[in-house]
Amino acid sequence: MPRFSSLLRPLFPTSSRAESRRIGEILRTETTGGILLVVAAALALLWANSPWADGYFALRDLRVGYEPWHLDLTLGQWAADGLLAVFFFLVGLELKREFVAGDLRRFSTAVVPVVAALGGVAVPALVYVAVTSGAPGAARGWAIPTATDIAFAVAVLAIIGSHLPSALRIFLLTLAVVDDLVAIAIIAVFYTDTIEIMPLVLALLAITAYGLIAQRYRQFFRLRPSAAWLILLPIGFAAWALVHASGIHATIAGVLLGFTIPVLHRRPATEKQSGPGLAEVFEHRFRPLSSGIAVPVFAFFSAGVAVGGTEGWLSALGDPVVLGIILGLIVGKPVGIALATWAVTRVRRIDLDPSLQWIDIIGVGLLAGIGFTVSLLVAELSFDVADPHHDQAKVAILTASVGAALLASALLGLRNRRYRKNAAT
Repeated sequence: MPRFSSLLRPLFPTSSRAESRRIGEILRTETTGGILLVVAAALALLWANSPWADGYFALRDLRVGYEPWHLDLTLGQWAADGLLAVFFFLVGLELKREFVAGDLRRFSTAVVPVVAALGGVAVPALVYVAVTSGAPGAARGWAIPTATDIAFAVAVLAIIGSHLPSALRIFLLTLAVVDDLVAIAIIAVFYTDTIEIMPLVLALLAITAYGLIAQRYRQFFRLRPSAAWLILLPIGFAAWALVHASGIHATIAGVLLGFTIPVLHRRPATEKQSGPGLAEVFEHRFRPLSSGIAVPVFAFFSAGVAVGGTEGWLSALGDPVVLGIILGLIVGKPVGIALATWAVTRVRRIDLDPSLQWIDIIGVGLLAGIGFTVSLLVAELSFDVADPHHDQAKVAILTASVGAALLASALLGLRNRRYRKNAAT
């Protein structure tokens, strides 16, 4: 019996498949994902502040979906609840890989960036609370400046850091992964108002079935890893829809489904050659979808706020919520990360990697101040669209993320030149 993939080959000429593979490889690069993210946000800002702004908001608020399944959502909600679940699925895969086979597996390696990440969450939240204390309705946004955008931050580092030590990138990645884990926990605990028990129970059953099939798809269906998604995708969609109906933010479903995917490839004894495992196959297949479509589309629908020109932007800077977010991301993040790193190295008598200097840690702290994607999501959850803080928070996130990127680029750019000179001598 011919393979399913062989039946599809006549529909897709060799040249088309080769071009698709080439585009996929481009979309898997960190720099490309970061650039698409910035371009999508810039287009949204330009359109939302143009004479045709009504068209942007009409598109964002267009409702599509099936109401009996609680899926009658606006396009903006589909992007935040649906497409972003793909991004969080990959986050779940990355987190599990780090805990099972990566740097987070060894306590001695993980303790410094893990504690640094916790400092980078706590201090920005404290800064926000201190700045916004007394401002009506502002308290709910305390978690907005705690997030780090992995794609954006790593893209900036890839552009400016050609000669920076590899240990710096590992530190940033580990820190950002832990930061994402904390953000997921915050969303699940603090931004879930009511829970519908029956949909939640059904969702857990669907996730359990998904995980069982992911672990035993070879025995159950005699499938290769490259074809397992044909069975898992419908179950994953059902789990996502049920989590959404339960009242928990649907992106949590993406994380939980990612956690169920086996990271270590267990090859059956009958196979003589080992191929890629399911986690590797899924990451390879879904990374272009996440970086090329899901995250940019979410940024497009979330970043479009009417700023009101320079005067509107300057007036927004006087709002406590805006100041709290900007100071939390640009000041709180690097201070929290540097202080936590210093404290854990002193308490546990651990030295930094010999290739790193403390100024490099501050540079990473500035990079971690690029909140963007996850901060925009938390802002959506914190304030209703009708709340004035909703748009002001987004203005603050965009301002702070751009500011953090520029400051980090300036500092780490100088460090990159220093490392390049040292390498040349």
